[in-house]
Amino acid sequence: MIRMNQVVKSYTTGKVDFTALKGIDLHIRKGELAAVIGPSGSGKSTLMNIVGCLDIPSSGEYMLEGSDVGQLSSNELAEIRNRKIGFVFQAFNLLPYATAYENVEVPLLFAGAKAKYRRERVIELLSRVGLANKVSNRPTEMSGGEMQRVAIARALANEPDVILADEPTGNLDSKSGGEIVKLFHELWESGKTIIMITHDNNIAATAERVIKLKDGMIDSNGLKARTSA
Repeated sequence: MIRMNQVVKSYTTGKVDFTALKGIDLHIRKGELAAVIGPSGSGKSTLMNIVGCLDIPSSGEYMLEGSDVGQLSSNELAEIRNRKIGFVFQAFNLLPYATAYENVEVPLLFAGAKAKYRRERVIELLSRVGLANKVSNRPTEMSGGEMQRVAIARALANEPDVILADEPTGNLDSKSGGEIVKLFHELWESGKTIIMITHDNNIAATAERVIKLKDGMIDSNGLKARTSA
């Protein structure tokens, strides 16, 4: 599903050149649960941006379901982000004045889904993440764990092939974080491909595979560390 061959990502700030990724080779299979770990500055966020089609490689090849991402237009990349990839962020990134229902509906609106389908889909997703009773609540009326559940429901709206979670438990207490990890495992067991970027080794240890980054390169890849979530 995801294949990177010698992916390099460099940035220029003023007169300073910086290479965040230094020849990444990576293959994520369909239906896999992978955790990406590494210290600050290791390249995790840059890798996430490229996997999520928020950025493209400076060189090398990134193939997503057979499409060379580096050759796609900005409109084609936006289409992929809306339909093929569901994003879950540490800061939730919910619309602050919108209800849970309205937040989950946003990707469906961008996709041009009809009103009847949107209603049914949003209610189905909020029920799936255990928030059927929070449809009309705004983020200020929910806990951190509930907000992250809304974000997960939103990520699932257009039935994406990949769920990309960037530090999904970073703003949560241990109990809420454990519930979110359990939810990701339920999604994985239903067939979703999930990539979690995390600094928490305990969370990474629940994944099917752990990919460790160091200094913009893969330090280790393929460690089997699956345990119960």
